[in-house]
Order: sequence, then C-alpha cells, then structure tokens
Amino acid sequence: MTTFTVSTQTRCEMIDITERVTESVRKSGIREGLCQVFIPHTTAAVTINENADPDVPRDILAALDRIVPLSNQYRHTEGNAAAHIKASLFGASQTVFIKEGHLVLGTWQSLFFCEFDGPRTRKILVRLTAG
Repeated sequence: MTTFTVSTQTRCEMIDITERVTESVRKSGIREGLCQVFIPHTTAAVTINENADPDVPRDILAALDRIVPLSNQYRHTEGNAAAHIKASLFGASQTVFIKEGHLVLGTWQSLFFCEFDGPRTRKILVRLTAG
C-alpha cells in the first residue's frame, strides 16, 4: 500500500489525483490487477468523473451545496454536518482495473479527491493487487 497527501485550499473542492495514483501503479510494476483508492476521513471522499471540462467539478460542488447546504438545522454541532453527509453520498473508496500497467479509465475520466471540510491536509491510500 502507498500513501500520499493532498493539501486543500478551500472548504469544498475536487482535486484530480489520477496522476499521483498512476505513479503508484507505474512504480509497482503490476501489469494486471486492481487499484483501490481509499480516503480515511469522514468529511472527504473520492469519485470518478469527467476531467476535460473544469466546469464539471464546479457544477458538482454547486449542486451538492444546493442539496446539502452548509447550514440546515443539523443536530451535529461541530459545523461540518454537511461535509459528513456529502462524504457519505460519494463514498470513501473507488476501485479501478489495471490492464497492461495502466489504470482502465474512460477517455474523459479521472479520479477526484473530494474535500468537503477544508482547507486541510489529507491522506490518500492506494492499494494495488496483482491478478
């Protein structure tokens, strides 16, 4: 397993981590298998989505803010209840196939780290399994 960190700059943002995960695959030498990306935080997540248009992550975050507003009579009093809900909606992990030493992602797909309670420095765990 490998670990790397990302530092976020705002309360909510999506950061393309595909290159960092790809580097883990390259260094491993695994040609065929699985890549699991896990976010060990309750107010952050990981997703796969479009990487070509920077408005896609912006639209996703804007829609999430409409669905799960920052303030909404939450009983959780730390001020980050919305972040916990958003992280649960997205999930803490993604699994991507490895074929011929490369992540199997669609033409426009990337792995995005999703920050919902920043700015912070966050850990990302990558586990590669040959097979």
